[in-house]
Amino acid sequence: MIVVTGATGNIGRPLTRMLAESGEQVTAVSRRAAAVPDGVRHVVADLAAPAGLAPALAGAKSLFLLLSGDLHATGADPADIIGAAADSGVRRVVLLSSLGVVTRPFGTTRIAMRALEDTLRESGLEWAVLRPGGFASNALWWAESVRTRRVVAAPFGDVGVPLVDPADIAAVAAACLLEDRHNGGTYELTGPEVITPRRQTDAVAEALGEPVRYQELTREEARSGMTRSMPAELADDTLDILESPNPAELRVMPDVQRILGRAPHTFADWAARHIAAFR
Repeated sequence: MIVVTGATGNIGRPLTRMLAESGEQVTAVSRRAAAVPDGVRHVVADLAAPAGLAPALAGAKSLFLLLSGDLHATGADPADIIGAAADSGVRRVVLLSSLGVVTRPFGTTRIAMRALEDTLRESGLEWAVLRPGGFASNALWWAESVRTRRVVAAPFGDVGVPLVDPADIAAVAAACLLEDRHNGGTYELTGPEVITPRRQTDAVAEALGEPVRYQELTREEARSGMTRSMPAELADDTLDILESPNPAELRVMPDVQRILGRAPHTFADWAARHIAAFR
């Protein structure tokens, strides 16, 4: 059995589906009750309290670990999850980390995630670490303004990074969970090209078949909106990257192609598949 945490999100949902379709027994873990594919067991648990994971981990051979906000929960130690997995008999853990642990290694978030990577490597378990860059799905921040006003409002309209499709992250995660050859691998995941917010706006407009206007925001305007749904430190980190990506953050990495045997999806591919959110 394979346990998928964050199973109702942009990565966990397609990963759960891929594993189930491949014939694996899957346990999907999320904070709240949710619909899951037929044949998938669902467990409600909070990763900030690893003791509550015991029912999900019982009988599992592998774990996909996606922490999101649980990395920063008050009093939480994400390393306890790896310990709980080992104690439950899990043999392999695939950890979703971040490209930021190498491109901007000194922020609090990145230091914590790098420490978790090290804990996993030293755990005695089989492991793989995935380090994605920016997600194409972050464009869902614009969905309401596109639906209501046909506007994308964002900062730094002509500065881009190679956004990765979460479906590609999920496909790489599935390979790492299912194939022994990825044991001990650390993979840096990006999309196939650098793309700016202005070009993302064009891609959404093309998928809609209607004009969409790009509206430039100042950094402070963008920060004000972002801090409504994320910690201020994370908003500042994100804006630092979007405003002035360093050379490492601009590199298109080969690992998606290498693992999946195909090119990564473009942002336009992602937009076409998710255009219902913008209608």
